[in-house]
Amino acid sequence: MRRRILHLVVLFLALAVLAPKAQERQPILLLVSLDGWRWDYIQRFTVPNLRALAARGVRAEGLIPSFPSKTFPNHYTIVTGLYPAHHGIVSNNMVDRDFPDRFTMTAETARNARWWGGEPLWVTAIRQGLRSSTMFWPGSEAAIQGVRPSEWKPFDDKVANGDRLKQVLDWLALPADQRPSFISLYFSEVDHAGHDFGPDSPQLLEAARHLDDALGQLVSGIEMLGLLDQVTLVVVSDHGMSQLSDRRVIFLDDYLDLATVDIVEWTPVVELTPKTGSAEDLYRALRGKHPSLAVYRRDQVPRHLHYRNNPRIPPIIGIADDGWTITSHKRLADDVAKNRKHGGDHGYDPELKSMHGLFVAAGPHLRRNTVVPPFENIHIYEFLCSVLGLTPAKNDGDPKVTRKFFEN
Repeated sequence: MRRRILHLVVLFLALAVLAPKAQERQPILLLVSLDGWRWDYIQRFTVPNLRALAARGVRAEGLIPSFPSKTFPNHYTIVTGLYPAHHGIVSNNMVDRDFPDRFTMTAETARNARWWGGEPLWVTAIRQGLRSSTMFWPGSEAAIQGVRPSEWKPFDDKVANGDRLKQVLDWLALPADQRPSFISLYFSEVDHAGHDFGPDSPQLLEAARHLDDALGQLVSGIEMLGLLDQVTLVVVSDHGMSQLSDRRVIFLDDYLDLATVDIVEWTPVVELTPKTGSAEDLYRALRGKHPSLAVYRRDQVPRHLHYRNNPRIPPIIGIADDGWTITSHKRLADDVAKNRKHGGDHGYDPELKSMHGLFVAAGPHLRRNTVVPPFENIHIYEFLCSVLGLTPAKNDGDPKVTRKFFEN
């Protein structure tokens, strides 16, 4: 009897020791967005930490955004695997005839779950028993399908990069039973520099160095916490950036009385709904008027853009050529008077190389020093689910695209 009791005690102690270790082996996924980081910045700029991460993992030659290649639609596509027309965030600004208020990135409307379709990764993870925390990500402030992240922060772009980083490391430092399995982290500095000064500016070079330093601190922090063999670090961007010029401007009021239209988005994708007259009248007024502006009825938008079947898409869409701006004489005069900077922009056709973004992933079970061809960002959600061992929600991606990222 004593021997049996002794065996039970030893077994109990062994289980007590092994249980935390088994729990600690739960994969941890850290998804980092470098907003506006174009595909070639990793090669053009001095970014040793990002290059080191790519050397011990998988890097794509480019990440192809969804249309329009703007911030909110693409961040939400990355975490849902759905094209914007399918998840409902069809642009940074939207109108829905069933909702009283217009959607904008900074308005309270962005916290209304009714705008957000699909199932973002944090909801997938929480529903399957994992904790998920977001340090800024479009959609994370809304209770999508009635679910919020385990912890989340309301977006405040004034929060310094170091403070964003500290919050993520604080979450990673929690005991294993409290630590999130999925964490998102968002940086905006490169996007701001690209918009203000353009993709070839020294200001953007400096911003890229800042974010590379932050990435180095993040990796060092993960290593100090002893989590390097558990964490898969995925660094992405939502789109690239094109250089603008005051010689590449399309004045919409040269062809329209702007008082007769509701302009939901301005540039480089102009989205229009007539206030007076018909959509067909509007189409005929713009079609073929400027050689660098392609104009479409909603149901005739090119199929490769996957941008037809959602009522939030206005009836008339105009798409500028790469590097062109759509504005009005008054808007341009106001910008000049207020000294607003317009060095670069995005939103153009995702097939343009200038719109391609960044994808780098490194961690357990991923191949090392591997470069893959460009792929669409709809496939990332399936990849992230595979890293965490989750069953993905319905999406537009194909797991075969990213299966080769893993070790055999």
